[in-house]
Amino acid sequence: MMYEAGTFATLEVVKKEVFGYFLSNGESNVLLHETEITEPIDIGDHIKVFLLHDTEDRLSASMKTPLLSYGEVASLKVVDSHPRFGLFLDMGLSRHLLLPKKFLPELEEHRPQIGDDVLVQLSRDKQGRMLAQLAGEYELEAMCFHAPQSWKNRELDAQVYKVLRIGSFVLIEGGVLGFGALGFLHETEHSRTVRVGERVKVRVTHVREDGRVNVSMRPLKQVEREQFADELLAFLKKRPNGGMPYSDATPAEIIKQRFQVSKSSFKRAIGRLLKEDLIYQEGDWTYLKNKEQDNETT
Repeated sequence: MMYEAGTFATLEVVKKEVFGYFLSNGESNVLLHETEITEPIDIGDHIKVFLLHDTEDRLSASMKTPLLSYGEVASLKVVDSHPRFGLFLDMGLSRHLLLPKKFLPELEEHRPQIGDDVLVQLSRDKQGRMLAQLAGEYELEAMCFHAPQSWKNRELDAQVYKVLRIGSFVLIEGGVLGFGALGFLHETEHSRTVRVGERVKVRVTHVREDGRVNVSMRPLKQVEREQFADELLAFLKKRPNGGMPYSDATPAEIIKQRFQVSKSSFKRAIGRLLKEDLIYQEGDWTYLKNKEQDNETT
């Protein structure tokens, strides 16, 4: 039987050394370092161990139980990073697991940060050493359940596992229901940039027939309109003259650049404030109503 990193094996304790024990499968030996022993053992014992490479790149054994083994998927915490090699993940052992840079998103802003939890599958490189790869739909789908229709319009916790130009892919946390359900966050439904491994609050907008969901980081349109109208009012109150050089006539691209909302959302917010008699417009400018009244009084 060949030894393979990332797998479990039951081996016989055959020799004791100052730095640990040698274990055997009857054909070859592997070292169990003293630091990897979790309970007393004796020569002749048969023990279950996990196989991995040590700091000197030698195949060795550990009595510690990892958070995942070869081929499995798990959510592991990012504990360190290296600009050339990639990220290092805590897999429950003395050595951390490398998530190579080549498997990370191209843009820095989309990459996981220290403290994030990333969904990965345990794999091996050409030399047989353990490494992590980001898990995708193929790896996750077998572990996920179909989202219930009762999730429609509910706000739920999700974990980002892939970011593309068209949007982000998330795992909706399942709680007592299980591992989770797959979701898609279209780029127009982002309220900001997200990164792989980030946990976000999302609202389910549609439960698909295949059990996956479409989600949004934005609130319901009515709530969004009310929130932006309040933000716009607060913005005007901070202006020196209570006015701003934006109105219904301002081009959509300028509105988007300045307020990060669509022209229609801007016009709805302006309409609400006009209806509530809180603002007035003059030319291409919008002013606070109370500012005008204050000026007239003085």
